[in-house]
Amino acid sequence: MNSFQFLVAVTASLGGLLFGYECGVMNVVLVMDAFRIFFKFHNWNGDALDENGKEITNDSQEKWYRDLKEADNKATLEGVITSSFVLGALCGALMATYLGERFGRQRTIMIGACIFTCGAIIQGLSVRSWIMIAIGRLITGLSIGCNGVLCPTYISEVAPAKIRGTLSSCYQLMTTFGIIVAAIINSIVWYYTNIKPEGLGVKRSDKWAEVPNFEWRFALLFQVVPGLGLAILMSFLPKSPRWLCSKDRDEEAAEVLAKLNATSTSDSLVQEELKAIQEDVAATRAAGSSSVGELFSPVIRRRTFITFLMQLFQQWTGINVIMYYQSQIYGEIGFTKFMSTVVLPIINNFVNFISTFPGMWGIEKLGRKTLLVIGSLMMMVFHISTWAFSTQTYKGKLWQYLAVASIFLMVFSFAWTWGPVPWVYQAEVFPLRVRVKGSAVGTVSNFLNNWIIAFVGPALMKAWSTKTFLLFAAACFLAWVYSQFYVIECKGLNLEEMDAKMAGKA
Repeated sequence: MNSFQFLVAVTASLGGLLFGYECGVMNVVLVMDAFRIFFKFHNWNGDALDENGKEITNDSQEKWYRDLKEADNKATLEGVITSSFVLGALCGALMATYLGERFGRQRTIMIGACIFTCGAIIQGLSVRSWIMIAIGRLITGLSIGCNGVLCPTYISEVAPAKIRGTLSSCYQLMTTFGIIVAAIINSIVWYYTNIKPEGLGVKRSDKWAEVPNFEWRFALLFQVVPGLGLAILMSFLPKSPRWLCSKDRDEEAAEVLAKLNATSTSDSLVQEELKAIQEDVAATRAAGSSSVGELFSPVIRRRTFITFLMQLFQQWTGINVIMYYQSQIYGEIGFTKFMSTVVLPIINNFVNFISTFPGMWGIEKLGRKTLLVIGSLMMMVFHISTWAFSTQTYKGKLWQYLAVASIFLMVFSFAWTWGPVPWVYQAEVFPLRVRVKGSAVGTVSNFLNNWIIAFVGPALMKAWSTKTFLLFAAACFLAWVYSQFYVIECKGLNLEEMDAKMAGKA
């Protein structure tokens, strides 16, 4: 791999950073007092809490936080606002099929980044109605859904076969990096705006009156920076050589391959790669144009079902309940506001980020299927231990820290296995003719189940508390059964060999 190939893969992976920041920012924004009051999740009559988040019982106690009172519809509004992003992502994944084939992967990713920027601006400038911020999040979701299909596909089409999995997993790495960036930036904002704010202990005539809204508007508007950054950087990258050949632009494809391999168009390596792509395109055309129905043909349907179920189980591991609502989970376990909002989320997101690196190694050394099998078993164990420890937290701090350690270990288990594998797998198993459509099936499954999880997550946590982890443990057991007995390994195969293996010819 040369430096240009690496640069192309990393830049395209910035689409994952947008996804990660959008996920990470909501965990902190949802616990910002100003956001909660502005959108009427809570009200505040001026009462205060102490450093541990307990009610003030006498005037001599130091006042630290606002004592907000939860509205009856809080869980519903929280679910709607959070899940609207995922609903948009679902629609974006469906659009990617058409846009990626008509306009190309590179150009569509660039347009998607611009759409993301517009959605971020709408969120940050929202009026006092859940409708406007939900629309803004839906628009950013359109971008993330579209790029969630096309970024891994684009990377897989410019990367050498022997390291395709490693480079494709850069998308997941950048997603985890985006989450940790969001956590650090917005935890700092929360610290300076929610600890000892003005007006503590002073009775308010209107308990629904706004407080200064800088904190959450800044957090959401900051998304403009990575959005514009991706749009600008993508404008300097080449088009996919496979897409160019599919449009009869073979000379341009040869030039791109030469640039990617740091050699001339006449080099034997470039000519071999070009010939392989041309043969694949010719075979695709000989078989006729693609349709959604072809995804369920005897030759392709197994990989379609594998891809759909892989992304379904990825979401039902419970990872996004933790990432979206982790501050509230830590509070439920018994930690202070500062620990729940600043310290523990940053540690958890750092674990998530660092744990992606062993996945980039293991995806080629151990294989896709092996990682799925190992990861599902590990996550099941740690979900059960999180629930078990959380039932003992009344006995002391040790049990609280054991419960949180189990959450961190669950996130570790996910980040190096089920985090990167589904994205790599769906980008490499389909033939060129239906590659974008097939990848879209996986991404649609991801965001559909992500939307369900995001919408019902607050209600589940409110009704079941930490028993929710037992539900996810059961899902992880089913994910192990699926991985062990249904998934086909495709480590080290080029895209043409993949077709032969999935079709039963190898």
